Amino acid sequence: MKKAVQISTVKLIGFTAAFYVISAFIIYLIEPQTFHNPFIGFWWVMTTVTTIGFGDYAPVTVPGMVFAMFLYLSGIGLIGVIIGKVVDLYALYGRMRMEGKFDYKGKNHFVIIGWSQKALKTAEEILSSHGSQKEVVLIDNLPNSPYSHDRFHYIRGNPTENGILKKAGVTKANSVSVFATADQDEVLADGKTLLIVSAIEKYAVEQNVQIYTIVEIVHEKHIGMFEHARVDEFVLSNEAFPHLMAKTILHHGSSQLFMQLLSHRYGENIWEISPAASWETYEDAFEALKAQGANLVADGADFSIFRRLHDRIPDSARLYIICDQETYKNLTIK
Repeated sequence: MKKAVQISTVKLIGFTAAFYVISAFIIYLIEPQTFHNPFIGFWWVMTTVTTIGFGDYAPVTVPGMVFAMFLYLSGIGLIGVIIGKVVDLYALYGRMRMEGKFDYKGKNHFVIIGWSQKALKTAEEILSSHGSQKEVVLIDNLPNSPYSHDRFHYIRGNPTENGILKKAGVTKANSVSVFATADQDEVLADGKTLLIVSAIEKYAVEQNVQIYTIVEIVHEKHIGMFEHARVDEFVLSNEAFPHLMAKTILHHGSSQLFMQLLSHRYGENIWEISPAASWETYEDAFEALKAQGANLVADGADFSIFRRLHDRIPDSARLYIICDQETYKNLTIK
């Protein structure tokens, strides 16, 4: 690619530019009475080779017309080659992007490691979240990007290598999520995940940064090992389904309630907000949000705030509310 882009194309563009500039001086020397300066000659050359032909300037002498015919044959051919090269470069860029060969230059994005149906659903949920313009970066060894979206980026490579982690910009990411592989052996699946997480933590120490890690764990008995690896959060692969099924069996129709809270695509959703400066207690927050059509439900993982509404809101509070997308969009917190 370097030879094709940096040498051949650059030389071609340089030669073409020089040819057009020299042609401008030649037509100026042939017909100075028509083309009063080289710039006007250059204007005529460019309108000629691009086939625009405004007709504001044209040679009137035989030598000028002969040179114009020469320019028709050579100059237009050169501009066609240049356009072809530009199209090829765009195609090359698109192919290399699909193959995951470009570094990611953004920040505050979400990194996903390991492609699966669960990873697909997670990426779709993030990208479809109302009001969020966050980008998703996938690390995997697939030959091509498995998903197409203008905010979805693919990095191909081994996630245990520092170079690949650097290409994905994990030190600037909002979080790094590691999904379990599809191995039948639970030990093997969690072992691969643990190896990846350990590599990420090692890279974080080397770069002297904190990387927020979230992992999918296949078997509950392996939780202690991931805690030892300083994983920030973990999700058990098959934990949610039996609990959701049990709630649905006990309380018919409750599955729709949970589906609304789990997805931003429809209905009422859970949103995180920062406390307003004017709120001193949870009751202040509850009343202010209620007036705007939102329900305060928790501070982090603590749902007990309704039993202690008069408690002061700590500086580290992470308040969660339930409302629809339009209410959240119009929510004003002062």
